[in-house]
Amino acid sequence: MKRAEDSARGLTRRGLLGGGVALAALGLLDRSAGAEGTAASAAPAPDGWSGYGGAVVIDGLSGIDLGGVDEGEAGRGVLSVEVLQAIDHCGMTAVNMTVPMPGEGFEDAVRRIAQLERAVEGNRDRLLLVRTAEDLSRAKREGRLGIIVGFQSTEMLGDDLDRIDLFRGLGARIMQLTYNGRSLYGDGCLEESNAGLSRLGREAVERMNALGVAVDLSHAGQRTTAEGIAASTRPPLISHTGCNAVYVHPRNNDDAELRAVAEKGGVVGIYLMPFLDGGTGELTPDMFFAHLGHALDVCGEDHVGIGSDQALVPIDDTPAYRKALREEVEERRRMGISAPGESPDRPPFIPALNSARRMDRIATAMAHRGHPDRVIEKVLGANFARALAEAWSA
Repeated sequence: MKRAEDSARGLTRRGLLGGGVALAALGLLDRSAGAEGTAASAAPAPDGWSGYGGAVVIDGLSGIDLGGVDEGEAGRGVLSVEVLQAIDHCGMTAVNMTVPMPGEGFEDAVRRIAQLERAVEGNRDRLLLVRTAEDLSRAKREGRLGIIVGFQSTEMLGDDLDRIDLFRGLGARIMQLTYNGRSLYGDGCLEESNAGLSRLGREAVERMNALGVAVDLSHAGQRTTAEGIAASTRPPLISHTGCNAVYVHPRNNDDAELRAVAEKGGVVGIYLMPFLDGGTGELTPDMFFAHLGHALDVCGEDHVGIGSDQALVPIDDTPAYRKALREEVEERRRMGISAPGESPDRPPFIPALNSARRMDRIATAMAHRGHPDRVIEKVLGANFARALAEAWSA
């Protein structure tokens, strides 16, 4: 993440990634109420699902704010108190964290991975870089938060597929082929031409499969999604999305795409974003559960997870946050990359789930809605753990 002094220009380059994943860069997360979020963020925390402590919990898109990292002794990163509190409180096993941000090039990507490594090194009691399935098990066993290095775009690769090898060596384990627009690898969900995978994109999928890097088709156009799933010989991911059958939106996916991911052994992660619904009012858990339930019906219980697209530290919905959000949305509109539904008047988070403990809140609500424990465990993270193990295997 960028440091707090970075300009709004830096934010718009990487886009509205979620309720805090981008705006963490301005330090506009909760700095007053602790890891549970602000008093305005909702309903009181539930008692919790009884199986949460024993479950493998993986968020398909989240992350910690490195904007507050200072260089400690021996160059080790020192995380902010708020981030450390959220790590301690969340109960998660691992998160897929976007490290280089969309729009950033090769040197930025290398620098950001190095920054993350310093942060992990300085907080080895709490954090673990995840490179293998065994690392996921270790993170759970040792009570640390596993960080999976993920990419949401391909600018850092350029047209050089050898950089996939290089970044895998640096720890990257999940890579998207597109963000919203057109990349060298395929068309994104906002690209009207819908041209699908390029030849380079097909070669990239083959290279990722061979190296053990999970192919993520979030933000991809319809043809890119379908062709990426078909081309992959390992379980593909759509790490953070919604269902067009519930609400039609370019960032959501059709049933055929969801079903195809499941048939390849992959996982679809449902997000907590405004694209769940076309209204203008506050986002609610019911909107999220409508998409989650539909995905379970289409994909089956073994192929659905949660990719919240939210930073680990909850948002403090202050005037400063709203001002930064408005500036970002306006700039994205000027650049022509704003997705329908992005609005400063409808912040991109669900207040009732605005908590570092959001996965436990979701699990508790699932139990109240009648989902059996085995399904809750799978959705919380067991499905992602299985698919990632298969995608990463030698």
